[in-house]
Amino acid sequence: MSRSRRSRPGRAPAPAVRVRRRRARPKRGRKLALVLVLLALVLVAAGIAAGGAVLAFGSKCDLDALRPTRIGQNTFVYAADGSLLGVIPAERNREVVALGKMSPWLRQATVAIEDRRFYDHGGIDAEGIARALWRDLKAGEVVEGGSTITQQLVRNLYISNERTVQRKVKEACLAVKLDDAWSKQKILGSYLNSVFYGNLAYGAEAASRTYFSRTARTLTLPQAALVAGLPQAPTTYDPLTDPVRARERRDQVLDAMLQEAMITPAQHRWAHRQPIGLRPGRLYEQIREPYFFGYVRDQLVKAYGAQTVRSGGLKVYTTIEPRWQRLAQKAIADTLTRKADPAAAIVSIDPANGAIRAMTAIVPGRANNQFNLLSQARRQPGSTFKTFVLAAAVERGMDPSSTYYVSAPFTYRPRADGNCDDGSWWCVRTYDSSYTGWTSVERATLRSDNSVYAQLTLDVGPARVASMARRLGVRTPLQVNGAFPPAMGLGSVAVSPLDMASAYATLAAGGVYTEPTAIRRVILNGKRDDRWAAHHRRTRVVPDGVASVVTRILEDNVRYGTGTAAALSRPVAGKTGTTDKHADAWFVGFTPGLSTAVWMGYTRGEVPMTNVHGISVSGGSFPAQIWRRFMDPALAGLPAREFPEPAQPVVFQQWHRGPSALSYDPYYVAPPSAPTTTQEETTPPPPKDTPAKDSATPAQDAAPSPAAADTSSGRGGASANGGRPPEP
Repeated sequence: MSRSRRSRPGRAPAPAVRVRRRRARPKRGRKLALVLVLLALVLVAAGIAAGGAVLAFGSKCDLDALRPTRIGQNTFVYAADGSLLGVIPAERNREVVALGKMSPWLRQATVAIEDRRFYDHGGIDAEGIARALWRDLKAGEVVEGGSTITQQLVRNLYISNERTVQRKVKEACLAVKLDDAWSKQKILGSYLNSVFYGNLAYGAEAASRTYFSRTARTLTLPQAALVAGLPQAPTTYDPLTDPVRARERRDQVLDAMLQEAMITPAQHRWAHRQPIGLRPGRLYEQIREPYFFGYVRDQLVKAYGAQTVRSGGLKVYTTIEPRWQRLAQKAIADTLTRKADPAAAIVSIDPANGAIRAMTAIVPGRANNQFNLLSQARRQPGSTFKTFVLAAAVERGMDPSSTYYVSAPFTYRPRADGNCDDGSWWCVRTYDSSYTGWTSVERATLRSDNSVYAQLTLDVGPARVASMARRLGVRTPLQVNGAFPPAMGLGSVAVSPLDMASAYATLAAGGVYTEPTAIRRVILNGKRDDRWAAHHRRTRVVPDGVASVVTRILEDNVRYGTGTAAALSRPVAGKTGTTDKHADAWFVGFTPGLSTAVWMGYTRGEVPMTNVHGISVSGGSFPAQIWRRFMDPALAGLPAREFPEPAQPVVFQQWHRGPSALSYDPYYVAPPSAPTTTQEETTPPPPKDTPAKDSATPAQDAAPSPAAADTSSGRGGASANGGRPPEP
């Protein structure tokens, strides 16, 4: 563009491409000119007769009878510290801001190019229409709009864009009334918050972030001029696809501003020299913490409906702690260092209020995973589910220290003609086929003995186990074909990491359940303030004595059971879990102030993890290590707390093994009779509990115990039988 052409006051520069287009199509140009002249006459007449139009349209020109078209705006989601997690975009990308929070350059540029007599006319501008049509006629295309800003606002908010004379007259009528009812500032602010700027951006704030990655308040003069020039033809002047034409349009806006004395000649020259300077924004596309963000979105849709979430302009303040998120990601990344490693997920919940503090997953080799491993995915929990069997038994009066079962191969035969191969019989074995004979339930828990827990599940009843899991916080349906399978007690029914973190959080809270929540408060439309914390009541679901007994045993499990790799320098309770063929591995544990579940496995299905860094994965290996690597720094600086003593200790009752339980140790061999003994030994000696391998995990999951004998009582209950082993 030549300097002489640019310097002519009041005249927008004519791009060479437009000149070439007119020369190539002279007939089309003459036809366009004729149409524009005729249309000018019609519109000028309509403008002059605006007062009569108001009277003629009657109720059709009544602002109170019209309902504004809902454009909607984006929903913003924030972390607990106020940092932005991401945006749920509306169908039309829009973020409303006050006029005072927009750059003065943008306001002036918009008035200069769209409606230079905006502050003088009463809603329609016959003079402006005629002038714009004349300039468009000379240019051979639309370079200046004929409608006023008020008319465009009416069109955007109240009526359709159909091209009829009746619609145009109605638009003019409503513009007159709107101009009379609203201030100029309100009209301009509403226009700038609703007009389309291209690339899904509605409103000045969305446009500023889309094209320059900055707010509308901070737009410079040349940036504001570029944005202001887009509404007339957003596709034609799209700076992302045609920056040359976009710059030419920007310069036209600058020329208009100079002619209206909105800028000085020096500012005009400086702005003309500036490059277009695009910096495409990612604010409305980038999402931090995608798993947690997806969970929050699902909760919002459930509470408010999809339409409100997509276009409601919500401000959502969540419970997530960004520092803990980073620690969780680092714990996984520092443990699973190879591209072919399995995935891992972490969910961490505050037992005091159900607030989700961390929720993340890493799938090596995959940057994005649309399926939420933490709240949507369901995987078998293995031996971590035994905790619910134990809690259900203790609630019924069983003393884990003094109740004995036989650790031996066990087969449950619900029908006589079944077998182990087709699943009609439940045939339970330990991982390495090692058994310990008569053993207490407490010791069986520390060894994670499948055979003992299979018998205990049957004696407690699968329905009671499912009820306990449900009360503690498992929300995944546990029925299979309309019934609760006995194998559920060993973790055969798939659940989510969120389920397990929530259930163990209830134990950490002494038996008080609080529904997990990811949201603290939601502000709707800038006015209504929903505080979600008020809707999440704490409910006692099991006595604190029951929770205390279970917690004590899980504390011992971390000290010298299968969970030693998760030990911290503070009280910790937890349970390992490993499923058949090492397809899933878990560690779920808690302190008095935080409950965390760690899952590990391949996302594509039940793929055996038999060679990860040279070992077979068990709950006591990588998952326990990840748990410790997250919890240790997360709790750093916080005082160590002991688990509280219960207010109502459990009163244990005599426990009777059911008919399905083993009544003798098939591996027991009586010692030779002494020479002076005349009666044959018929009763085995008192149980000798020796360390064994985790029946659901490989040998490295188990750790030797410093105690060789069972204790007869523990915190949370009083023994009814003094710890005597049962008669075989």
